[in-house]
Amino acid sequence: MNPARDFQSLYAGRLWSVMSWPELETFWQRVDPAAPWYLYAVGEPPPASPASAGDTARFLRSVDELLRREHHESYCGIVYADDLLRPSFVKIYDPNHLGSSCGSSRLPPLPGWIMSQVPPMALEAAHPAPAGRRAWWRSLIEGFAGARAG
Repeated sequence: MNPARDFQSLYAGRLWSVMSWPELETFWQRVDPAAPWYLYAVGEPPPASPASAGDTARFLRSVDELLRREHHESYCGIVYADDLLRPSFVKIYDPNHLGSSCGSSRLPPLPGWIMSQVPPMALEAAHPAPAGRRAWWRSLIEGFAGARAG
């Protein structure tokens, strides 16, 4: 198995959008925090190991709060997964750096965060995340119990 190739296949593969806020709430309940989730902020060093179940649950709560607070739309539409019932790969777009997240533009933006059950490969954002967003991520991962890269 080639984890980088698997990650690339998942990243570039077909994903399904979580369109509504009620669907997002249901979707988060289907994400098993005890699964081996790598939690990755694009542009930061990829994690060396999966997060603990507690850290994954904390990330889910924190990112849900951020999306609801900062995505000022009547719909969600910025969370995508390989399987909406049993996800193993999730792209979460940053509400403050969307462009066209559906991939219809020639150069769609990178997601802000990726949850993957295979080790992620480094993705370089065209523009670094704003200082406030990086501070949010760093404060979140500093509370994680597991070892992180970087």
